[in-house]
Amino acid sequence: METKPQNVTAGTGELTTTAPQSGGVSETNRIDSRNATADNLKSKSGLALGRSTDFVTVPFFLYVAVFLLTPTLIVVIGAFTSATGGFTLMNLSKLGEPNTLSSLGTSVFVSVASALIGSIVGALACYALVSRSSQTGLVRRLINAVSSVLAQFGGVMLAFAFIATIGINGIGTQLLFAATGYQLDPNWLASLPGLVLIYCYFQIPLMIIVFLPAMNSLRPQWKEATVNLGGTTWDYWSKVAGPILWPRFLGAFLLLFANAFSAYATAAALFTQRAILLPLMIQGALRNEQDIGQNGFAQSLALLMVVVVALVMTGYAQLQKRTAQWE
Repeated sequence: METKPQNVTAGTGELTTTAPQSGGVSETNRIDSRNATADNLKSKSGLALGRSTDFVTVPFFLYVAVFLLTPTLIVVIGAFTSATGGFTLMNLSKLGEPNTLSSLGTSVFVSVASALIGSIVGALACYALVSRSSQTGLVRRLINAVSSVLAQFGGVMLAFAFIATIGINGIGTQLLFAATGYQLDPNWLASLPGLVLIYCYFQIPLMIIVFLPAMNSLRPQWKEATVNLGGTTWDYWSKVAGPILWPRFLGAFLLLFANAFSAYATAAALFTQRAILLPLMIQGALRNEQDIGQNGFAQSLALLMVVVVALVMTGYAQLQKRTAQWE
């Protein structure tokens, strides 16, 4: 017959009975064992996740280092290097010459004009999409897809498309002359207004891609609350939606400015003999057959463009931080 162990309580002489532990392992030990197993699994999954993340990020950083940081470093060093290999500020001093300042002003004008037109037209298109179509509707998805393609359509192909359409012997020019007898100026495309128009072809789709998420972030409840409080449509757009969208609109404008400021191939296809933009001046300095020592000047021009684009994109990043909470 099994007997239970008895203990004597000191000072009282009372007998207490202690039940034996079943299975030899306490419940506390089981919980500790399960926790240790879970921690071990978490650590292993964390290591696996870290390895998979490294597998993705390391090639990205290598790509950035090879195709962005290295060329930028070469430009910075070359801008302060003379033809003999020594240090010089002569290349930077040429940035103050009248031709350089004129090209800089023209680049800024074309960039501002195309960015302004693209941002306004693109914002109106986003408003029409949000107010007239559902977020998952066919029209919205179709315009998003088309905009994604057209925003990347530039360079020589875009210039050829406009020349073939409204150039001297373009299809649109011939149809317009046959219908109205009006003949387009044959040099119109190779002018600043023509270049601004061509740039708007890819600026407007880019604006739609960038600004449409901001329009989607506007909640219908905000407008309903404005109406319930006695506000008008003007009150809603000027005091509710406007302050929310304005930083994002400015950020999109800066992005479009940087996009146009750094564009090269389209202008190079239209202006073959004139270096009216900074990218075309860089091309002319690199291909100069009369003075082959213009590499340093070309790199100083490139450094100027890098500085301008860096300042613009810094402003864009700051505006993005302000609007991220509404998306």
